[in-house]
Amino acid sequence: MTKECSSGGCGPRAPLTAEQEQILLGHGTEYPGSSPLNGEKRQGTYHCAACGTLLFRSTAKYESGSGWPSFWAAEPEGVATRRDTSHGMVRQEVHCAECGGHLGHVFPDGPPPTGLRYCMNGLALDFRPEVPGKAASSSSVEQGGWCA
Repeated sequence: MTKECSSGGCGPRAPLTAEQEQILLGHGTEYPGSSPLNGEKRQGTYHCAACGTLLFRSTAKYESGSGWPSFWAAEPEGVATRRDTSHGMVRQEVHCAECGGHLGHVFPDGPPPTGLRYCMNGLALDFRPEVPGKAASSSSVEQGGWCA
């Protein structure tokens, strides 16, 4: 983690909302099915809502049925993981590699080719739709839940 973020944020979308602060900084979770990003089908990129780091591409997004935006692959330098033993479970927490903001969890029950399911809190994400004729960029929000 190279940046420290606060409720004031640290990236292009600062300041964070109270809900984003609870998720990114307080390791919170959104209710399943509550994120507008669950149904997002446009081409684009998903960035950390706190610092703007590129985390996922729409080409790796899929419908997992979990109630949270899910991806089968992350950008190589975008995320990091650590063991999470909270809530009486052992899981792998996913956080932004740049600012350390909590994004969700990764599980070994995803589709090929990775077999992974990155189950993310939508409010921790900033979706940036691809603009026709331009390379994919950054900016929107999504949500997560118990898996996130």
